[in-house]
Amino acid sequence: MNYNRPSVLISALVFIIASGTVFFHYAEGWGWVDSYFFMVVTLSTVGYGHPVPVTALGKIGTTVFIFLGLGVFALAIREIGNFTVRRRIERIERLKRRKGDTARNEDDAK
Repeated sequence: MNYNRPSVLISALVFIIASGTVFFHYAEGWGWVDSYFFMVVTLSTVGYGHPVPVTALGKIGTTVFIFLGLGVFALAIREIGNFTVRRRIERIERLKRRKGDTARNEDDAK
């Protein structure tokens, strides 16, 4: 298992969101919060519909960020899910081992 993968995905996602925020701030003239909000809403596929790019550069930039960011966003979500499932499985295995040790100790005491 490569434990660096989640940090690489999170770093890539942060980089894409940050670069998109800067891009839309200058290309569309939006404020920083609106630019950031647009990037998160777009990459998460929520798409509230406002703000919407009106310039040709903004529309092209949006498609580029969708193609780049959506894959990274999906992989990051998958890694978070995998991490959660692995933690749950490890916890269940620890509980099973403890229960087995307890049952063996009770048998030894008899």
